Amino acid sequence: MNFLVWHGFCKVNERGSQLGEAGRLGDLTGTIMIENAQLIGLSRQIALQRRMDVVANNIANLNTTGFKAEQILFEEYVMPVARDQNFPSLDQPLSYVQDWATVHDLAGGAVVQTGNELDVALNGDGFFAVQTAGGERWTRAGSFQLNNQGTLVDASGNPVLGTGGPISFGPEETGITIAADGSISSSAGQKGQLRIVEFANAQQLTREGSNLFAGGQPLANTTSRVMQGHVERSNVSGVSEMAEMIRVQRAYESAASLAQKQDEMRRNAIQRLGDANA
Repeated sequence: MNFLVWHGFCKVNERGSQLGEAGRLGDLTGTIMIENAQLIGLSRQIALQRRMDVVANNIANLNTTGFKAEQILFEEYVMPVARDQNFPSLDQPLSYVQDWATVHDLAGGAVVQTGNELDVALNGDGFFAVQTAGGERWTRAGSFQLNNQGTLVDASGNPVLGTGGPISFGPEETGITIAADGSISSSAGQKGQLRIVEFANAQQLTREGSNLFAGGQPLANTTSRVMQGHVERSNVSGVSEMAEMIRVQRAYESAASLAQKQDEMRRNAIQRLGDANA
């Protein structure tokens, strides 16, 4: 749900009213039922829920090869909505919370040795290129394998691209060797070179499923080196993410408790007003 769209307007007597503005129904004037304090608290709850989704996704990919953690950025949304002319003071801006952007944590993960000749890790900021049904995609996951046709593919079965297209091996070929520059050879000789790309601003990439990234303007590799027989693990810190999950949960419970207390205060006020007029 888009919070800014949701709370932008309330409808009173078939007329759009700003939040905090008085509305008229017949000859009676009353304030909009949802108070600004509740809406501010609700914006915080929505932001915390979004943060929890990001943390949960990071934890779920703790052991995913080449996974890059995500972080979410928030900003203050100032909305001047107190417009009733009966207010004794000037209009007061209201500060809400909104999620501004999700950023990729592109720090390198731990590189571990596997001894598998088709496992490769990148030392640097580059990405492997793979071919999918939607076009070229980029990944840091170097756990490659050969499919039934002898084509080098990633864990999802997407062909791994070389500088000349997909790379294939014959059934009798052995001794696959991948050099630091991505050049691949086997008992049959040279097979090609892994296509490794870099980006001037990798934050422009959009995350897709299967540990893939899309978009950006790929540039030729200049600094990244290939390490055969190794894989890059996820850069997610399990301890940090679990601590963050606990913090977010407690903050959400605190905001929910505050909203509940506000509801109780309102009910008590209405009840006392009813008793006084009885």
